[in-house]
Amino acid sequence: MKIAVYSAQPYDRRFLDEARQQHAVDAVYFSDPLTLDTVPLAQGCTAICVFVNDQLDAAVLQALHALGVRAVLLRCAGFNHVDLNAAARLGLFMARVPAYAPEAVAEHALALVMTLNRHTHRAYARVREGNFALDGLLGMTLHGKTVGIVGAGQIGTAAARIFKGLGCTVLVSDPAPAPQLDGVVTRVTLDQLLAASDIVSLHCPLMEATRHMIDAASLARMKPGAMLVNTSRGALIDTAAVIEALKSRQLGALAIDVYEQEASLFFHDHSSDIIADDVFQRLMTFPNVLVTGHQGFFTIEAMREIAAVTFANLACHMNGAPCANLLPVSS
Repeated sequence: MKIAVYSAQPYDRRFLDEARQQHAVDAVYFSDPLTLDTVPLAQGCTAICVFVNDQLDAAVLQALHALGVRAVLLRCAGFNHVDLNAAARLGLFMARVPAYAPEAVAEHALALVMTLNRHTHRAYARVREGNFALDGLLGMTLHGKTVGIVGAGQIGTAAARIFKGLGCTVLVSDPAPAPQLDGVVTRVTLDQLLAASDIVSLHCPLMEATRHMIDAASLARMKPGAMLVNTSRGALIDTAAVIEALKSRQLGALAIDVYEQEASLFFHDHSSDIIADDVFQRLMTFPNVLVTGHQGFFTIEAMREIAAVTFANLACHMNGAPCANLLPVSS
């Protein structure tokens, strides 16, 4: 079995090579993302491995199938970029890594909040220049504040427990029951959460029902001056609306690890480039905005789990065994 790995960074190769030693699999690595133009790179492979920003629409899946690819392995949890109907029609084996070290992303959400609130990123730069003035570094004590967690899956649950441990009042909004949080948090509607929370942290999958769930209307319902955190999917928020809310001071601060148009930016070094995305560049002008490049998942433990589950999924395909991580393809 030979597998082509797209969007492969050096760290991907390290952990995937470590995991594949237990399987009879050859791997070829490409830094290129999967698009219709890069499908031919999978020539001679019966399986491919992709990441969050790779293209998996009907045309790409059809081209892969024609090339002889029969298995598509996502080394991520989200699959909003997959045409499930096309995958089912082609009979492709499609599997993902449904959860990996959820604490990693939850901890990164906390890191963003702590950094933005106490301005430690700005303080670090000042001190490096010999400036020890405290003006402009005033934060708030998180203990006693209200934190709203939107989405009570594994990551949202981990985030709720972390903020509860800091002494925060934690509100959770999720249409599904979350018995694991009974007695730990207060369940409320999304509108109630937005109105009451000093910090709103998003932990939702991206689907039609959640696309731009934070728009101009929902931002207007937020507590004035609140902080918004997104470590899930960029399209959960309407970036243009967020910019307007920042300009009007309705939104007090923004911390994001994801961005709606991140595919052309994240996971690559653009330090010598002119970034043509005017919306992203406008975001970066705000002193109360903190952006990281989709690194919430990036811990040793999570990377090892991603690699191990990816090759376990492939082993299921190779052996014709049941796989618990198949995508819900529909015909």
